Amino acid sequence: MRRRDVIALLGGTAPAWPPVVRAQRAGMPAIGFLNSASPDERTDRMRAFRLGLKEAGYVEGENVVIEYRWAENELDRLPALAADLVRRRVAVIVAGSLPPIVAAKASTTTIPIVFIAAEDPVGLGLVTSLARPGGNLTGVNFFNLEVAAKRLGLLRQLAPTAVRVALLVNSANARITEVELREVEPAARALGLQVHLLSADSSSEIDAAFASLERERPDALFVGTGPFFTSRRLQLVRLATRLAVPASFGGREYAEVGGLMSYGASIVDAYGQAGAYTGRILKGAKPADLPVAQSTRFELVINLKTAKALAIQIPSTLRALADEVIE
Repeated sequence: MRRRDVIALLGGTAPAWPPVVRAQRAGMPAIGFLNSASPDERTDRMRAFRLGLKEAGYVEGENVVIEYRWAENELDRLPALAADLVRRRVAVIVAGSLPPIVAAKASTTTIPIVFIAAEDPVGLGLVTSLARPGGNLTGVNFFNLEVAAKRLGLLRQLAPTAVRVALLVNSANARITEVELREVEPAARALGLQVHLLSADSSSEIDAAFASLERERPDALFVGTGPFFTSRRLQLVRLATRLAVPASFGGREYAEVGGLMSYGASIVDAYGQAGAYTGRILKGAKPADLPVAQSTRFELVINLKTAKALAIQIPSTLRALADEVIE
């Protein structure tokens, strides 16, 4: 049986539970967890979510059930997965990243939805205001896009003589690309950097973009954010390492698999906050009355092992700023 079929069996259909287990499950509230990725890509985030849920008084399998729906990076599956959670009458839906949030919002106006969003939820039309969301959605907002300029500045510290920086974006996610360009381009001008823009919307296009970079030889590389790039982080890190230029990524998961440097909001922390909010809703809180939480923890992670392999010297000032140095 293929891996995707196994996932579908576990997460997309109702298993034939024994009568006793069915009775236990029937007495517990159910959380619908909707995500665009696959479970092996979200291990740390799910651990944090369950911890936040536990702090609110709920433990999976003891007094709450979690119905997982993983789209396996096939975003066109999300509407059907969201609709299935609605049919199962879950007590709350948790949606991480914009595509699952949009799918969940379109599927119900009554079931509470807890989101984890990197963009302004008011600007996206998810809530009326951060203080009083006003509908069936609330959640956690982390500012990964709005720190792009800061990340570019850190990259400049890593490569102080750089003139030409390559910016790789996922243009299929137009909103993320728009925000990143709005942040990066003026910051680059202020730093005296020339930006060479490339786009990749598939694995083969990532390969083609790096083939172009091999010919162009930029002085540094800035990789954009978004769920697609996160799902392709091993490929991106491998190709960036082969390119052998200072490279910056938007989340610690890149540095953990060999990326040279990452800076961004702690998404793990945001998932912990989402777990706590989910618990509050299970206890009777209304999303309309729960202010959108602001995740304010940011992490600079430097992979010293990769730096040594590429013969890139990490400035002592930058190293001192790092929240974590991977040896």
